[in-house]
Amino acid sequence: MTAYTATVTVRLKRGVLDPEAETTQQALERLGFELSDLRSADRFEVDLDAADADEAAERADEMAERLLANPTIHDYEVAVAER
Repeated sequence: MTAYTATVTVRLKRGVLDPEAETTQQALERLGFELSDLRSADRFEVDLDAADADEAAERADEMAERLLANPTIHDYEVAVAER
């Protein structure tokens, strides 16, 4: 078994209201930053042991599907790196 860190990034799908991002964008614009869009995201880092990177990615994907993301309103991506 090899040690991996799986990073799962969860974002709201386009078209789903994102009040946190909207408020943050307004604050940044008041500070003089010009933005065309801003979206918030949650990032989860999961340390796990797996036979290979593909197995680690599959396990992290299952975690995202079952708990970390709501597929109805979220998109997510999984990246795996060896520790």
